[in-house]
Amino acid sequence: MKHNLMKKSKTLVAASIALKMAMQAAMKRQISAMTLLTGMALSMPVVTASAQGTLEDYNRAYALKRHFQVDSVYHWARSTAWHDSTHVLHYQVSTPQGKKYVSYDADKDEQRSYDSQEAMERALGIKPRPARKPVFGRPHQRHWMEVDEEHKAYPVASPDGKWEAYIEGYNVVLHEAGKPYTQAKRILTQDGTIGCYYSNRIQWSPDGKYLFVCKRIPVEKRYVYYVESSPSDQLQPILHKQEYAKPGDQLPQHLPVIINIATGKKVEADPHQLENQYELEWMQWIPDGKEVTMEYNKRGHHLYQMLAMNAETGKLRTIVEERSDKFVNYARILRQFINNGKQLLWASERDNWNHLYLYDVQKGKVIRQITKGDWFVRGVQRVDEKNGCIYFSASGMNKGEDPYLVHYYKIGIDGKNLVSLTPEEGNHNVQYSRDFRYLVDTYSKVDKAPVTVVREAETGKLVRTLETADISVLKKHNWVAPEVFVAKGRDGKTDMWGIIQRPTNFDPTKKYPVIEYIYAGPGDAYTPKSFTNYNWYTTSLAELGFIVVQLDAMGTSYRGKKFEEVCYKNLKDAGFPDRELWIKAAAKKYPYMDVNNVGIYGCSAGGQESTTAVLLHGDFYKAAYSACGCHDNRMDKIWWNEQWMSWPVDSSYVECSNVENAHKLERPLMLAVGEIDDNVDPSSTYQLVNALEKANKDFELVVIPGAHHTMGELYGEHKRYDFFVKNLLGVNPPKWNLVNSK
Repeated sequence: MKHNLMKKSKTLVAASIALKMAMQAAMKRQISAMTLLTGMALSMPVVTASAQGTLEDYNRAYALKRHFQVDSVYHWARSTAWHDSTHVLHYQVSTPQGKKYVSYDADKDEQRSYDSQEAMERALGIKPRPARKPVFGRPHQRHWMEVDEEHKAYPVASPDGKWEAYIEGYNVVLHEAGKPYTQAKRILTQDGTIGCYYSNRIQWSPDGKYLFVCKRIPVEKRYVYYVESSPSDQLQPILHKQEYAKPGDQLPQHLPVIINIATGKKVEADPHQLENQYELEWMQWIPDGKEVTMEYNKRGHHLYQMLAMNAETGKLRTIVEERSDKFVNYARILRQFINNGKQLLWASERDNWNHLYLYDVQKGKVIRQITKGDWFVRGVQRVDEKNGCIYFSASGMNKGEDPYLVHYYKIGIDGKNLVSLTPEEGNHNVQYSRDFRYLVDTYSKVDKAPVTVVREAETGKLVRTLETADISVLKKHNWVAPEVFVAKGRDGKTDMWGIIQRPTNFDPTKKYPVIEYIYAGPGDAYTPKSFTNYNWYTTSLAELGFIVVQLDAMGTSYRGKKFEEVCYKNLKDAGFPDRELWIKAAAKKYPYMDVNNVGIYGCSAGGQESTTAVLLHGDFYKAAYSACGCHDNRMDKIWWNEQWMSWPVDSSYVECSNVENAHKLERPLMLAVGEIDDNVDPSSTYQLVNALEKANKDFELVVIPGAHHTMGELYGEHKRYDFFVKNLLGVNPPKWNLVNSK
């Protein structure tokens, strides 16, 4: 960047000297100075900075948050919901006359409007919600990373209510309901200890003859500590302590046990079949009470099984098995028992696409693959056993449209009679009435305003179009829809889908630096597909004089397992080979995009990836803003990192570490971190800071006191704006006291 600025400076100096000499010559020859100046001005090089990154641009950028409010979009149905078990739905819209509250009776095809939510609720018979009262002495709310030790005594009642089972002194105790806990109890186990105790997750068999429980082997917990420097309620700082398991840490193990209530006999599962658990979860009795099913996720995520444990023998058998040399994405698995537990609906990516399979539970074999094709099942909303059909959502089925757009479908459990319930092109969001008689669907695209319709859920037949959004007010403020752009990825054949956001005062005769907003964490896709009145990541930033882009490259989800597996043990890839090709293709089509002047920013996984961009791809990315990055995957939470980087921790973790690669920094970098980030350990950022300092690298650090996992709050946003204006536009940003950032 310094080299580019020097070149521009030299060019301007040379042009100035040339202009002066020409004027002197003109005066000697009595040529019009004005004519000469005009000619010289036309011949001088275009300087990007001349009309971008100004105070006017800043004020306009911040004003867009006000101009592009959601209330400025008329007749966009919001807060849509069905009223209890009726066929009446209600929602709210903004209109030129103010906010309206609407109800629609699908049976009567009758629509009514109200001036207030209270009036609508009275008309529909909706009971008013009680006002929230402050709660004092509230018990400790468990943080989502805290692991339940399963040792507190919670009595679990038998199906007939006559008995209850609980844990006492590390063992299982049976107690006659209604009697004092010091009497009428029977100790069922004797071998529980502090290092291998019985879990309080006790389950009775449906007939009350057996108890299922696990012995639990606990492990020492890891904690991270944060100093909250500036608490709002006291002067002195506060030290926070948080449970936080990291990759490679030991995990608790569960050993399944079934106890015969009448005889006291217990049987245990073979621990060798369950060794090295990441998790043993989803335990439940089969309705006939002969077996307990459970799901075994082996550490490393290469093996995932649904197992059944025999109540009489303790023997384990396999119902479903998923294996992968890369990873089984266990968070994606759907399961539902049907036909009184004799059959199982299961989702798997075994043919590269996420599809539904029907299993015979007793035989442990596939009866049939229900859905198939080069598309992706996104969710199951209902299994209608009576009518033999499944309601589900999917993306990629409609060839020729954006493969990420979600549609809703119905298909027979026999795999026949597929019906599209939401045929219009767009990203659909459906809510079914409780009896699945009707559905209300709001669909849109990033460049197409929302439409809300009611359909018959069985056939998809249109009942009524309720609302069509009006974006005329947005357009009065020069709202610009992002452009959907597609280009081939690294393999030369797979399409990469993204968006291009331009400023409202876009001028194709100017040259615009490009900024990519990145979040490429595996397990999902992130580029917006639905209409957004204001995109917090692109809209205002573009207004400063940039083209802002976002795309989903290889390593992300919903394009097939092979597409996603690019990330395996290689999070540093982050789709960069595809991203560079995509941006170059866009710049080839639109020469005003300056492909030699590209910045990047992101938070969390995007914080890691944006720093990786300037460390390992500094030839393409010229500046990076990185917030709350997990800069070394060994420092971050266990579940996310072991899912993609596997176990045990090996050299691939080191190779993907920004800390290890910090010495390669040659581009401008701004790091931001929330001092009490309880998602990504802030020390991940500070260790990168340490490495950069030891490597004698120039960078900037922004710490947000009191902030958790954050892009940087409003302060960090302004710093990010200034950072890119300085390093990509080559302009000194306006003084903060002059900018109206409210």
